[in-house]
Amino acid sequence: MTLMRRDRMGLDWTLPERWRRMFDFDADLGGWLRVEEFKDGDAMVVRAELPDVDPDKDVEVTVSEGMLHIRAQRSAREEHKDKEGYRSEFRYGSFERDILLPKGVEDADVVATYKDGVLEVRVPLPAVPKETTTKVTVRRT
Repeated sequence: MTLMRRDRMGLDWTLPERWRRMFDFDADLGGWLRVEEFKDGDAMVVRAELPDVDPDKDVEVTVSEGMLHIRAQRSAREEHKDKEGYRSEFRYGSFERDILLPKGVEDADVVATYKDGVLEVRVPLPAVPKETTTKVTVRRT
């Protein structure tokens, strides 16, 4: 199902891809970059599901202005030949996700690893200054 509208002149137009996918309930969600975020000790961990990509050439992880940017591109092709015929399938697409980082994160300390189709980014959390409470004496005047 693709959301499409025909205007008065009979011209077709479609919603932008990101909006179309939001309303396309039957579509394969392969275009979305699925992530999970959680705290592990003193680090924020972001895991992204990225099957069928080469992390050396197809994945880009950057940190700028308090945001973690993950970009990836996938291209996979399968061919099946047998005596009954020939079938070819392909999957491709670009994926992108921006994640807000906590204030005070040092960009140089961010580490990314890739294993078994999962990209894991570890962001050391900054030390939270201990809150101090000072009692103020109330004087009578």
